[in-house]
Amino acid sequence: MEKNYGGEVESDEVLRAIFLPFLSTSHIIPLVDMARLFAMHGVDVTIITTPHNSSIFQKSIDLDSTRGRSIRTHVVKFPAEKVGLPVGVESFNVDTPRESHSKIYMGLFILQNEIEQLFDVLKADFIVTDMFYPWSVDAAAKLGIPRLMFHGASYLARSAAHSVELYSPHSKVESETEKFVLPELPHALEMTRLQLPDWLRSPNPYTELMKAIKESEKRSYGSLFNSFYELESGYHEHYKKVMGTKSWGLGPVSLWANQDASDKAARGLAKEEGGEEEEGWLKWLNSKPEKSVLYVSFGSMNKFPYSQLVEIANALEGSGHYFIWVVRKNNEAEADQEGSGFLEEFEKRVKASNKGFLIWGWAPQLLILENKAIGGLVSHCGWNTVVESVNAGLPTVTWPLFAEHFFNEKLVVDVLRIGVPVGAKEWRQWNEFGSEIVKRDDIGNAIALMMDEQEGAEMRRRAEVLSDAAKKAIQVGGTSYNSIIELIQELKSVKLSKGQKQHD
Repeated sequence: MEKNYGGEVESDEVLRAIFLPFLSTSHIIPLVDMARLFAMHGVDVTIITTPHNSSIFQKSIDLDSTRGRSIRTHVVKFPAEKVGLPVGVESFNVDTPRESHSKIYMGLFILQNEIEQLFDVLKADFIVTDMFYPWSVDAAAKLGIPRLMFHGASYLARSAAHSVELYSPHSKVESETEKFVLPELPHALEMTRLQLPDWLRSPNPYTELMKAIKESEKRSYGSLFNSFYELESGYHEHYKKVMGTKSWGLGPVSLWANQDASDKAARGLAKEEGGEEEEGWLKWLNSKPEKSVLYVSFGSMNKFPYSQLVEIANALEGSGHYFIWVVRKNNEAEADQEGSGFLEEFEKRVKASNKGFLIWGWAPQLLILENKAIGGLVSHCGWNTVVESVNAGLPTVTWPLFAEHFFNEKLVVDVLRIGVPVGAKEWRQWNEFGSEIVKRDDIGNAIALMMDEQEGAEMRRRAEVLSDAAKKAIQVGGTSYNSIIELIQELKSVKLSKGQKQHD
C-alpha cells in the first residue's frame, strides 16, 4: 500500500524520521550528519530548523538529494520580532551577544507548539531530538512514537558527570585544586574542583535543566552518540549500565557522511566564501612536508582575551613548527585597540617567513585535518574535534575550556594516550574569558612534546591505530554500521506493531 505525503509517494514500509537539532553550530553539524546517515540507509528524513541555521548545512542536504536520498529541510520561521531580536540572530555562537541568550530561548519556547504539530503533520514514525529539548519526549509519547535523544558529548563525559552527581567526590577535598578520583568509572580519572562544570560544583538553573534532560533520556526509546565502540568501549557499556537505557554509538558521523571532497567543503559553512582564501590555505599546506604543520583551533564557541592571543602567537612562533591558526576576533575593547593590530602584524610576519597561515573565522576543518602536511592539533577538546582528529589519526595538545571539555581531555590524555595537556586548570563559561591565562612556555612545551619525533612517536602510532578502527567501524560489519542497521530494524518493528494494533 502507498500513501502520498507532500507530493512524494512512499510505501508504508519506509520509516519516516524527524531530526530536531539545537540552535548551535557544534550541535547542528553532528546531528545533521547523523540524519544524513539514516537517509543513506533508506529512512525518509526531515530536518526541522530555522532559516539562519539551515544555511549552515543546506548545501550538504542538496548534495544528498542529488544522490537520490530521501532527505529535506523543513524551515520554521524564528519569531525574532516577538522576542525583540534582529532577524538572523537565532543561534548560540561566539558572536551571539549575551543579552540575546534569554531571547533565543524564549523564541524556542514559542516555536515548541509549532514543532510538536509538525511531528504529527509530517507523520513521523520516530523523532531524534537534541538533548536540549527534554519536552520532546512528552510530544513523542502523545503520538505513540519513539523519541531518541542525541548527546553532543562522549560516553566518558556523560559517565563522568553522572559519577559526580551521584557521589560528589569534589565535596570531600579541602581546596579547589586538590585532586580527587571520579568514582565507579572504568579508569581512575583524577580531576580538581576547578575543572568541573559550575553546574556540577553547586546547584544553579543549569543543574535543573540537566536533571530534566536526564529524566527525559530515561523515558526515551534510547540515546544516540557520535562515538564508536573502539574509541571508548568501556564507557559505552558503563553508561548503558548506570543509566539503564538503550544507547547506540553511530560515529564517527563526520567520516561516514562526508566521504567526498564536495561534502567536506560544504559542511558547516553558513555563508559563501571566496575561493581565493580556500586555495590560499590549501596551496600553503601542500607546499609543506608531511606531518610538519600544527593545526590550531578552539571551535565555534570560544573567545580569548587579547593577552591570551599574544601568548598563543608567541608560543607558535617560538615553536619552530609550521602552523595554521584559526583565529576568531572578539569584541573586547582592548583587543580592538591593541590585539587586532598585534595579530595583523603577526600575520604579516609569519606570512613573510612562510612559517604560519592565519584563517579568520570559519575554516574547512575536515579538509585541513586530512591533509598529509598536518602533524597534530592544539584543541579545546570539543567532542566534534576530538572525533575528527581521531578520524585523521592525529595527536592533540589538549586545552579544555568549558562545557564537558575537561572530561574529554581525560579520554584523550589518560585513556587513549594520544594527547599532551597544556595545563589548563580552570573551567569557565563558554561566553566568558575566565581568569586563567596559559603561558607561552607551557603551550610551547606541550607542542614540543607532541611534535617530537621520538617522544611523540608512540602517541602518533596509537592515534593511527584509532584512525583505522574509525574507518572499520563504519564499513559493512563494523560496530557503528551494525548499530544503525540494528536500530533501524528495531524502529521498523515498533512501527509495524503500532500499525497492527491500530488495525486490530
